[in-house]
Amino acid sequence: MKSTRYFFLFLSMSSTLFAQNKIDFEISFNEPQAHYVEVEMNISGIKSKYIDLKMPVWTPGSYLIREFSKNVEGFRVVNSKGQELQSEKISKNTWRLNTTNSDMVKVNYRVYSFEISVRTSFVDESHAFLSPTGVFMYPDGQLKLASEIVIKPYKNWSKISTGLEKIESKSNTYFAPDFDVLYDSPIEIGNQDIFEFIAEGVQHEVAMYGGGNYNKEVLKRDMTKIISEQTKTFGVNPNKRYVFIVHNFNSGGGGLEHYNSTVLGASRNSYNTEAGLLRFLALVSHEYYHLWNVKRLRPIALGPFNYEQENYTSNLWIAEGFTAYYQDIYTKRAGLQSPDRYLTNLASSISSVENQPGNRVDPVSEASFDAWIKLYRPNENSANSTISYYSKGALIALIMDLQIIQSTRAKAGLDEVMKAMYDEYFTKKSRGYTDAEFKAMLEKVSGNSFDDVYKDYINGIQTIDYNKYLGYAGFTLIDDAAKSKDAYLGAVTTLKDAKIMVTGVSRDSPAWIAGLNVNDEILSIDDHRINNVSDQRMTEVEKYISTKKPGDKINMTISRDGLIRQIELTLIKNPNHRFRITSLPNPSEEQIAVRKRWLRL
Repeated sequence: MKSTRYFFLFLSMSSTLFAQNKIDFEISFNEPQAHYVEVEMNISGIKSKYIDLKMPVWTPGSYLIREFSKNVEGFRVVNSKGQELQSEKISKNTWRLNTTNSDMVKVNYRVYSFEISVRTSFVDESHAFLSPTGVFMYPDGQLKLASEIVIKPYKNWSKISTGLEKIESKSNTYFAPDFDVLYDSPIEIGNQDIFEFIAEGVQHEVAMYGGGNYNKEVLKRDMTKIISEQTKTFGVNPNKRYVFIVHNFNSGGGGLEHYNSTVLGASRNSYNTEAGLLRFLALVSHEYYHLWNVKRLRPIALGPFNYEQENYTSNLWIAEGFTAYYQDIYTKRAGLQSPDRYLTNLASSISSVENQPGNRVDPVSEASFDAWIKLYRPNENSANSTISYYSKGALIALIMDLQIIQSTRAKAGLDEVMKAMYDEYFTKKSRGYTDAEFKAMLEKVSGNSFDDVYKDYINGIQTIDYNKYLGYAGFTLIDDAAKSKDAYLGAVTTLKDAKIMVTGVSRDSPAWIAGLNVNDEILSIDDHRINNVSDQRMTEVEKYISTKKPGDKINMTISRDGLIRQIELTLIKNPNHRFRITSLPNPSEEQIAVRKRWLRL
């Protein structure tokens, strides 16, 4: 598939002065143990007096300004004769090169790479993982330029895994048709364990770094099932080749989607447990579904990208929330978890969202827009002030799915909306969609208005009427905590440096109202010394509160910034929910039809 389709019709900012530029990169490793990657960038065909080279400040799929240029060192420029040319840094991520009388320049710099995540580069003596937005610079206004990338592995490293196209006639050389493709193609270099399989006519490579107790044949089988189910929805798998780069750590997680690859974090010794394997497969399911949702079908703001600043959209609840919903739907459809287990996990997700005070403060559309300043920069008050567009978006997808299935008499569901959107906006129009266009497609497929859903649940903060939507499938949501008489303080406490410290205070709780603060040290309650011990389940504070009942008054002695204070408060009934989903006693034929369609029974 052509790169123009990849990021759609891109309005080039290039001037004719740069029309003949040619870009080549060479990547090498002189000091991997010190976490450096060496970059050589050759630019030829220059017809201007200067070139501005820029480093992206963020990476698509991870909505946070990360300032990758902070890791650049040793920037140097020479001409074809080896003569050093003048350069100056004119902004945090821009270097201006004086190219007068030079039709070719060689730029050298090194990048410090020592942050373990799926979105940042990491280099040590065992391997190199390159997240391209933090490694490769681009000439200003020239994102559509093609480039060749030569990789020189360190000493005994023998393998390279990337979604970039390999140039077979050249050793360890890869081709990127433009910088959008280059920036969407992470690179793993080392001695990773590689295995391959074919699913839906597509060659899939799995590159495992860090070891682990995984069974290759089990992974091939189960990943194939997920891929087949997802491809069935859209009727097409848009790649000829796809790469999974998996980093196995003692405790790992997370993933980041790319155009024809993904990077996954996993726990190396959890593959041989049912729960651990399912967690990994759910992550596979999530990131692979992005192959369609986000990488091709996307909110209009997400491409072509501006790599120098935030790219705002209020639709991450679709881009990520729907993907979170479908990650579990597809593991269920693939037979990797039972309907009962799926419903149990769904009820847990509902409990998690409804127990977060921020859900009643921040609409999910605003949480999407504010991802750049909230989701990736949480503080001690985040639970009170915002909600995750992943978790809340998944529940919006749930109720939309059930609404569509019910209104079409089980002839269509959210699947049909996503496919219609893919066909219309990616395949036909080669552009992203607006919020209004997505809503219009929902209403076209379902035959129903979604005005109230948008007003109350997406742009508003009303509590979702779960029983209304689950009732379409003959289910009901029961709160097992409704009759609880547990006392509630509303403070999270943690044992830290042999002290019982407050690490969170819930909005409108007794602790909130009385003025208990994060970073307060709790010394005693009701003249009882609080011991600086805890077990895996609770601290001494939580144990003490568990002996009380709603309405009881307590007096806490705390230390705040070295000063002793007294705080009096009255405990209340625990407001948190503990939901489960159960079948209605006598579901109708219509409800059974919706249930069968939804759960693929």
